[in-house]
Amino acid sequence: MKKIIYFLLILFVASQTLFAQPKLAKATFAGGCFWCMEPPFEKLPGVVSVTSGYAGGQKKNPTYGEVSSGVTGHAESVQVLYEPAKITYSKLLEVYWHNVDPFVKNRQFCDIGNQYRTVIFYHDESQKKLALESKSKIEKMGEGEVFTQIVPYTVFYPAEEYHQDYYKKNPIEYNLYRTGCRRDARLMELWGSSGH
Repeated sequence: MKKIIYFLLILFVASQTLFAQPKLAKATFAGGCFWCMEPPFEKLPGVVSVTSGYAGGQKKNPTYGEVSSGVTGHAESVQVLYEPAKITYSKLLEVYWHNVDPFVKNRQFCDIGNQYRTVIFYHDESQKKLALESKSKIEKMGEGEVFTQIVPYTVFYPAEEYHQDYYKKNPIEYNLYRTGCRRDARLMELWGSSGH
């Protein structure tokens, strides 16, 4: 009887190991146009998904039209689902900074308004600490005031389906937009690379 119990226990432990889901965490960032913030995160090993949406506002379930008009208080954002065992939050922060211009207020490249501000929405105290440390490093660059906000995460509303993976669905329009906004040119000036 003991051998059977022992065997069943071994089987149970093995099945838990085989079918265990990886531990996932979330990171939420606003960096101007959410179309442009998806590609740099999606290509990272350890990132499970990147969703475009809206964060930091007052209205429940806002639409793109409402957010883009600037009346809801939301910022165009991306939510990154990732495996901390494969990629660190610090690495996500590094990628974030190299894809924004933190030295401008309430705008990113050709997009102007509060809805295009840069924000790091932290999900816990560890993320807050790392975000503040990373912002301090950016401030030491001496390029001017860093306007990127670091605020607690509250709620994230996914954007309409046609905005998800826009750069894949509409590559010509996406690249025309990105080039027309001089996003890559400015990122190259700041960071020595175009980010994505």
